[in-house]
Amino acid sequence: MKEIVTNKYNLTEEDMTEVVKRVKILLVNANDEILLGYSHHNYQFPGGHVEPRESFVESVIREVKEETGLDIANVQLCGVKQFTHREGKYRYIVFFYKTNTYSGELKSSDEGKIFWIDKND
Repeated sequence: MKEIVTNKYNLTEEDMTEVVKRVKILLVNANDEILLGYSHHNYQFPGGHVEPRESFVESVIREVKEETGLDIANVQLCGVKQFTHREGKYRYIVFFYKTNTYSGELKSSDEGKIFWIDKND
């Protein structure tokens, strides 16, 4: 597992008064395609915020279901990234998971488009 820390605004611990925890999933299908979302002019892995009293695994399962309609299982933690937000007070911690185990029918969310793309693209 790899941890990446980015602090391009050179904020101190005292500057960052709030921690935002998020989860993302790298979902690979049988055709070696990965699932991506497009929203707010960005391509992203599906995921979102961790709710209070919710585990990271519960959160990634819930977020994927909400955003894609898919049920995922057998998720494995594969990375963590910390970064600062340009407004200064937020430290984001994103937990990245991966799996190739899912069921259900893919749907796009109200917030953006969800699609499979060849992992070599």
